[in-house]
Amino acid sequence: MQRRDFARAAVLLPFASPLLAQTPAWPQRPVKFILSQPAGAGPDILARFVGEQLARLWTPGVVIENRPGGQNVIGAQAAARSAPDGYTFYYATTAAMVTNAFTFKTLPYDPVKDFAPVRLVGRSPFVIATTAASPFKDLAQALAAAKAQPGTVTMGTEGPKTFSGMLADSVAGKAGGKFNHVSYTKGSEAIQDLIGGRIQLVCLPDAALTAFIKSGQVRALATSTAQRQADMPTVPSLAETFPGFEYTGWNGVFAPAGTPPEVIARVNRDLETVLRQPEVVQRMQALGSLAEQKMSVAEFEAFMRGEHERWREVVKTLGITAE
Repeated sequence: MQRRDFARAAVLLPFASPLLAQTPAWPQRPVKFILSQPAGAGPDILARFVGEQLARLWTPGVVIENRPGGQNVIGAQAAARSAPDGYTFYYATTAAMVTNAFTFKTLPYDPVKDFAPVRLVGRSPFVIATTAASPFKDLAQALAAAKAQPGTVTMGTEGPKTFSGMLADSVAGKAGGKFNHVSYTKGSEAIQDLIGGRIQLVCLPDAALTAFIKSGQVRALATSTAQRQADMPTVPSLAETFPGFEYTGWNGVFAPAGTPPEVIARVNRDLETVLRQPEVVQRMQALGSLAEQKMSVAEFEAFMRGEHERWREVVKTLGITAE
């Protein structure tokens, strides 16, 4: 081969060899977020809002796929079985990724082995509330009644083995009392029964109660955060009654195990870009979620390890048996 042929080969080689070709930019097609909740539920509203913001960075866009049912099992299983190609993620809540592991004897998915943590999106405070006409003027009075007559004060939750149910039982237990659980599959139904006088208290996400609190129909007695919330400055936090007590739900993004780490890192970075925007922070707060403005993949992994340890102790303390 003559010298000019060597030169031509050197120019053409990068284009002829697939090994030297650049990896196509991600994403090349819409990215899917699977949810375990129905359309219109709190997590769904948040996921769609976050997806809209990410779509500004990901030209192909974001698709939300609702797979409700089975206390998050159906959606989680679908996400776990998805191809780890960087185009399907699980927009999950505390129940699916932590508490289910301690309240179910068997699960068709493994929250630890089947998923790779990507990033925490936001923390969702819960609120213990009653009605404006209730004789309980503060949390202390409600807990005193639950202690004086255990099991007679009705508390609307999503069930005794759900996040809200275990939170309510933890609070009652610390005061030496016990609530009478009334379980609901929809928070809206619990609120209507509360307003209608059929139950005395509810323990539900902030987002579900905000409008009713603002209208004066419902009175918030305490929030589950360590400090008082900016949008409810007159409502005490549970930590003011029980120092160190903090239980907030959360929502975060996970990828099927085996998803390329470079894609996970990209999604983490893009979520941080979105969640640091003041208008996004304000909108999420209005939707009942406190935006997590800074969290690396490694920090989210450590957070998840801590959550599993914390809820293992809660379940043990409450004497909950997996079924």
